[in-house]
Amino acid sequence: MAKRRCRSINIRKWLQLVMKILIIDDEPQIRAILRIWFEQEGFVVLDGENGREGVKIQRKEPADMLICDLIMPDQEGIETITSFKKEFPSVGIIAISGGGKIGPDSYLEIAVQLGAWKAFKKPLDIPQLIEAVREWAYLNSIEL
Repeated sequence: MAKRRCRSINIRKWLQLVMKILIIDDEPQIRAILRIWFEQEGFVVLDGENGREGVKIQRKEPADMLICDLIMPDQEGIETITSFKKEFPSVGIIAISGGGKIGPDSYLEIAVQLGAWKAFKKPLDIPQLIEAVREWAYLNSIEL
C-alpha cells in the first residue's frame, strides 16, 4: 500500500507541473508574489500586466487557469473575463480585486456573474487561492 501511495504522489507532482496558470495583474509585485507561490507548489506560471497582453499570451501558450485582477489599464478584468469565456471557454477563471470606485465586492460579484469560478478580495489569502486552483483542477478532471 505504501508503495502505491508514493507512486501516486510522484504522478501528482508530474501532472501538477503540466497545469499552467496565467496571472494578469497590473501590479508587478502581485504578479511576482503569486508566481513565487504557485511555482513553489509546482505549477507553471505565465503572467501579463493587462487583459490585452493576457489574451495574446493565452493564444500563444494556453493556460488551464486564469487569475485576473479586475481594475487595470488598457483592458480591465471584466472585459478580459468576457473575452476568455468567449474565446477560451474551458479555462478556469479566478477574479481578484482590491477596489475601484464601487468597491471590490461589486466588481467581484459581476466577475462571477460573467463566468469567474471564484473571486477573492485583496489582500489575498494565498493558501486559500492555491486551494481554489486545486479544487477547480479536481472538479475539472485535471489531476494534481
